[in-house]
Amino acid sequence: MVHKGSQSRNNHASRWLIRSFLTAILVLGVFSPTGLRAFKLRTVVIDAGHGGHDSGCLGAKSKEKDVALKLATEVGRKIRAKHPDVKVVYTRQDDRFLELHQRASLANREQADLFISIHLNSAKPTAYGTETYTQGLHVTEANLSVSKRENASILMESDYVQNYDGFNPGDPTAHIVFELFQSAYRNQSVRLAGLVEEQFKTLAGRHSRGVKQAGFLVLYRTTMPALLIEAGFLTNPQEERFLNTTEGEDKITTAIAQAFSQYKKETDQP
Repeated sequence: MVHKGSQSRNNHASRWLIRSFLTAILVLGVFSPTGLRAFKLRTVVIDAGHGGHDSGCLGAKSKEKDVALKLATEVGRKIRAKHPDVKVVYTRQDDRFLELHQRASLANREQADLFISIHLNSAKPTAYGTETYTQGLHVTEANLSVSKRENASILMESDYVQNYDGFNPGDPTAHIVFELFQSAYRNQSVRLAGLVEEQFKTLAGRHSRGVKQAGFLVLYRTTMPALLIEAGFLTNPQEERFLNTTEGEDKITTAIAQAFSQYKKETDQP
């Protein structure tokens, strides 16, 4: 005998997958690369992860929300300085809590050409290095672990079931549909992610853990190329110290801004 509560949850999950699949098809139809206009990168939305009562991961002396805000603010400043024709929009500029869906909605309302979400990583103390994620299927358990940690922020939202079409963060099948939403922009997202990681290695002198894929709610439904950058591990004592120095902040943000400049040069069309 099937319990009514379990049956209701299963029906709800099935409806979520069907609605999400149909919406993804619509997104791909409207925003397919073949239908894109002559491109000029004019607007970038920079998202500082977490904020307010959502601290994100914790180091010995710093919180992810604070370090991410400093990095995001400085990346935007450097982009503006080099590209005065580019409009830089921040999801937050102070210590406030923003629901994940609000961040993507802001990027869509601004008709942004690019969405960059900046975070800090967490693992055992020996883990170190940078990672840049694009939306997609979880290739490894480690990728799934990172996305689950970042997606856990929705549990702090009062109505996350409605805001995310019934998404259940504990259901592995729910993450599959994320592959569809960003597939129209996969090539651009992967290219920029590669540029970011290359600059982290060559310009910032960091250990690159590579470009990876995972299902992140903050990238969910963004209708433009989108990245989530893990700029280092706050749980690694040496890396935490580096990220909280002026030199470290400058190297990380210069690397991201330089990758942006290279990507803009490659993608802008007359």
